[in-house]
Parts: sequence; C-alpha cells; structure tokens
Amino acid sequence: MPHASSLDDLLGRLNPEQRRAATHADGPLLIVAGAGTGKTATLVHRVAWLVANGVDPARILLLTFTRRASAEMLRRAENLLRQVQAARLGHIWGGTFHAIATRLLRRWGKAVGLPPDFTIHDRADSEDLLSVVRTELGLAKTDKRFPKKGTCTDIYSRTVNAREKLEHALRQHFPWCLDWADDLRRLFEAYVDRKEAAGILDYDDLLVYWQALLADAKAGPAVRGLFDRVLVDEYQDTNALQSEIIYLLSPAGKGLTVVGDDAQAIYSFRAATVRNIMDFPKHYPDTTVVTLEQNYRSSGPILEATNHVIALARRRYTKNLWSERREGQRPALVTCEDDEEQAEYVIRHILEHHEAGVALRQQAVLFRASHHSMLLEAELAGRKIPFHKYGGLKFIETAHVKDLLAFLRLAENPRDVVAGSRLLLLVPGIGPVKARRLMAVLQEAGGKLDAWAAWTPPAPAAGLWPKFLGLLQGLAASDENVAAQVHRARTFYAPLLEAKYDYAQSRLRDLEQLELIAGRYRSRRRMLTEMALDPPNSSQDLAGPPQLDDDYLVLSTIHSAKGLEWDAVYVIHAADGNIPSDMATKDSDGVEEERRLFYVALTRAKHWLYVCCPLRYYHSYRPGVSDHYGMAQRTRFLPEAVLAHFEHSVAAGDPQAGAPAADEDEPQGLAADIRSPSVRRRMKRYWR
Repeated sequence: MPHASSLDDLLGRLNPEQRRAATHADGPLLIVAGAGTGKTATLVHRVAWLVANGVDPARILLLTFTRRASAEMLRRAENLLRQVQAARLGHIWGGTFHAIATRLLRRWGKAVGLPPDFTIHDRADSEDLLSVVRTELGLAKTDKRFPKKGTCTDIYSRTVNAREKLEHALRQHFPWCLDWADDLRRLFEAYVDRKEAAGILDYDDLLVYWQALLADAKAGPAVRGLFDRVLVDEYQDTNALQSEIIYLLSPAGKGLTVVGDDAQAIYSFRAATVRNIMDFPKHYPDTTVVTLEQNYRSSGPILEATNHVIALARRRYTKNLWSERREGQRPALVTCEDDEEQAEYVIRHILEHHEAGVALRQQAVLFRASHHSMLLEAELAGRKIPFHKYGGLKFIETAHVKDLLAFLRLAENPRDVVAGSRLLLLVPGIGPVKARRLMAVLQEAGGKLDAWAAWTPPAPAAGLWPKFLGLLQGLAASDENVAAQVHRARTFYAPLLEAKYDYAQSRLRDLEQLELIAGRYRSRRRMLTEMALDPPNSSQDLAGPPQLDDDYLVLSTIHSAKGLEWDAVYVIHAADGNIPSDMATKDSDGVEEERRLFYVALTRAKHWLYVCCPLRYYHSYRPGVSDHYGMAQRTRFLPEAVLAHFEHSVAAGDPQAGAPAADEDEPQGLAADIRSPSVRRRMKRYWR
C-alpha cells in the first residue's frame, strides 16, 4: 500500500468529481462525462489508482473502441504510477472488444465449438464471401436487382449486433430491401454454414462467440474469473450485443466501471444504442453515478449556448457544463442567402483568424454529410487554401461522381481509355472484353465517335446504345455552358446509377450538387483539369502544395469530428433537411440522435463558434418544381428560446465583408453593398 502522499500526488490534478470517480470502490460505477470534461484523464487515473491500491494489473480489463485509445490510456497510466513510485502497470488486458474477444476465443474457443486454428475475415473478406454464396444460390441472376454485397453485409451485421430479427432490421433501416427478406434469410443461413465449415469468423462472430462463451455454464465462470475490474470507455457507443457481454462479464456489477456521455451517442447507424448508458442504473440498481461538468475546452458563452441546445433533449442525464474561463465571444448564428454566400463568409473568417495568429489546422468546418462541403472545397481549391477532409470520400473520389465526370472526359478526349472503359461498362451487355475492343476501334478511328455507329450492340443494350452514342456526340460538339452539359449527362446517367448502386437517392443528390458547382467553371476543360478523375492522395492536394509549415484547414463530417477540438469551428448547412438530415427524421429517436449530433458539432469549439444557415438550396428540375432553388428553414434545434444565447447576423451585412475599389467610371456615392460582386453573382442565377 503506497503512502498517502503518493496517492495525493496521483490525484492532485483532478477536480472533486473526477477524484470521486477515480477513487470509487467496488460497486458498479457510471461516469457521465460531458464534452471536454476530462473523461480520459479520469479513466486513466482510475486505472492507476486501482493498481496503486493493490489490484493485480493482469486482472484488469480495459475495453475501448480503438487500439490507439487503449494504448494511449495505458501509457498515461504507466506514467502516473512511475511518478509516484507505485507498482508498475504490468500486463493489463487492454484493447478493443474485438481484440479481447480474439484473445479469449483462442484460449477458450473449444468450449463453444471453435477449432483452435480459426481464421478471421475482415470487412472486405466478409463481403466477398457473401458475394460468392449469393452467386451460388442464384440470387445474383434475377429480374430485379438483388442488394449488393456491401448492403447484404450491412444488413447481416445490423441483425447480429442489434440483436434484431431480420424483418425488423429491414423495415426500420433497409426498407428498400424488404422484398428480398426470404432470399436474404437463405443467404445469411448459407453464409453462416459456409463460415462454420471453413473455420472462419468475421468481426461480428467474434462478439457472438464471446457472448456465447460467457453464457456457457462451464466456460463462463472461468472467463469471468480472469478479471477483478472491468472498465469500459465510450459506453454510449456500445450496441446491444456488447452490452450483453458486459452484463455477463459482471453479473452483479462488482468492479465494473463504464464511462460515456449520453449527449454524444451518435452511432446508431452502426447499431449502437443510447439505451445502454441510459438503462445502466436500471440493470444495476446500486449504481453510483458521477457526473463530470467542469469543462476544460470551451469558453463560458459557448457552453451556455450548447447547454441550452441539449437541454431540449427528450431523455438525458442532467448536466450543465461550466468553465472557469467565463470570458469569450458568444457563438454566432449566421444567415446566408445560399451555399455560395455561406462559403464566402466561412472563408473570409477563416482567413481573418489566420491573419490574427490562429493556424489553419486549429480551425475546422463541420457538416452533417460529406457532400455538404462540395462547393466549399472547390472554392478553397480555387483560392489555394490547403485543407484536409475527414469522413467519407471526397466527392470526386466517389464512384458515381467518377462515372458522371467520365462522360465529360470522353467528350473532351475520345481517346481517353480510362473514361471510355468506365462508361462502356455502365451499358448492359458490355463487359471488359467488349469495352476493350470498342475503345480500340475508337482509337484506330482517331477518336471519332462516329466509328461506334456501325457497331451492333448486344440485345440488352439495343435500346440504350443509340442514346448513349448520341449523348457523347452531342457533348463533344456542344457549346453549352458546363452546368448544362453536366445536366444532360446526369439525366442520362440517373437510371444507370439506380441500377448499379445502393443508396441511390443520396448519390443522386451528390450529382445535383456537382451540377451546381459546374456552373462556376468557364469551360469543360478547365473543370476537368481542376477536378481530376484520378483521386488525389489527400484532399489537401486539391488546394495545391502544402505550406512550409504543413498548415491546413480541417474539413470534417460531424461523426468524424467526435472527440476532437479546434480553436474556431464553423458548422455549415444548419438548416432543416440537412441538420437534422431529412433521411433521419422518420421517428423521434432519429430526431433525438440528430440533436445530439448537432450538439457534438457545437462542443468542438474552444474560442469561436459559427453556425451558418443558408436560406436557399439548389435542386434539380422535378415535376412541380419551377426553378433550381428552394427555401430552407433554420434547424429546429435552434428555437427562439435558444437563440438568445447566440449573436445573430446576416452574412451579406457583415461589416468585415469589405467592398472592391470603385472603377473610375462608377459614381463614387454608391453604397458598398450595391457595388458588391455578390449582387451581380446573384442576378446571374436567374438566367443560368
């Protein structure tokens, strides 16, 4: 037992709530750790405190969601113990759920029928095996397109991890696949049999067999006996299967600690459920709940606003974050006319902060969906502002955008084998061999598309081929503006996209946004040059070479920004339909998760927070819609009662916007906003 002074040194930097959590005894403990309240520090100190008080490190299990998080926590705990000359950390069981499951199943798997030499498939391997089984069952050759292997894997994983029946999972999360319920059941049953026969486990199986191991009458007690303490990080991100594992690891809750924040539960698309953290005290009635509220990240005004945003949540643990740093600027709610004005506003303030000494990498633009940053990316690239994008592929890297750009590339250069082959493979009945032959014919003809006119297409392509060739010939000779050319290609390509890809509606929206961006280019060649078909190694490449100090702006989806922080944060597209996403509002649970997602975005800011809401959105021509734009409303998560904690401004009226120098022929008395380029820009849209 170390001296009291050593323990005081160990805990000296913790606030009272953190210290109470770190020094908790044996009963079940729930640490509700608000954003920026030192959750990791608290968990690290608890691990170190347990070891310093005589708990054998080899009998401690620390479960995290990334290997990096586990390694970092163990490293910090080791450093703490070294500082007070206490016992060393030793061989603690630390890692992800899947890593720990693998270790245990290697040792105990025979108890649940696993061979000792089982192999593990990653996500790509699992998709490929499902595809093989699907083909063997004849499900790939039907009149109606069967779900792709990636979608099948998503459905399978959802049912396993959420502990849901197939019909429920399809109805709630994959309604477009409901007609295939019986065939999917056949597929998954055959897939399970194939894995068993080959001694294969996929990622989901690792958790399934760990749960079965713990439930086994003989093996279960032996596995539970390995651990005196179990600590779980990010408990709000666990799924139903993982919670069952935790309950079986510690049936009475003795020595169990879980840490998380219900307000940051945002991964239901991975089958995670906020119910786990909300129901933890119900499962263990003697749970001690410690709430961490002192925030070490954000200024007082930002916390005041974010507290009011999350206070409207339907079900939550009550916590009001506060900071000793009470000074600071109130968060800004900025109304923009449209996406272009939003991009101009954001870039202007990014550069202002940069001139004031805030590095680009200490600033971040956050958005709900990856395609929301498309126009901003193009504008940043045009101004040579370096950036990195996190969360999903950049739009020019996605397969459907590559397909659409290939129409323009082949029209620009009919000898482009990459673009031509890509397009030919979209046509039913044309495979790689025919595509190569057709491209050879085109090259021999010097790139004249007329050379394809004499070719007799196979039956599946007979009706489509003349239209396909006519589109390419028309684009090659077109003198239309670039947006019009993209619109023609997009209209032709849309049914092919729907036949080829899952999640077609979201992909079609990407292409609508691409059409909008195309209007910013004077020529097709210029657009294709700046938006190269081959994806760059990094999104920073879109903005030119990095600076000498490798400084770059951060663009990120909100999901990818969780756990991170920046000096200045810009949340864009804060309008209903985007935040919350219109695809996530089919029920109240979806709306509540979208509220938490918005809260996560706001709480990433340390000093400056900007929330931008464009009023007008571009959309394509559709029946009943008279033009390219529709009106939007401010996100429902900022009602009037919450707005009192924001500074409300209009982007066009920003006093920092400045005005260009007047031409000599212009009257000198005109107001700055009349001479503004934004006025001319907006006028052009009416005849675009």
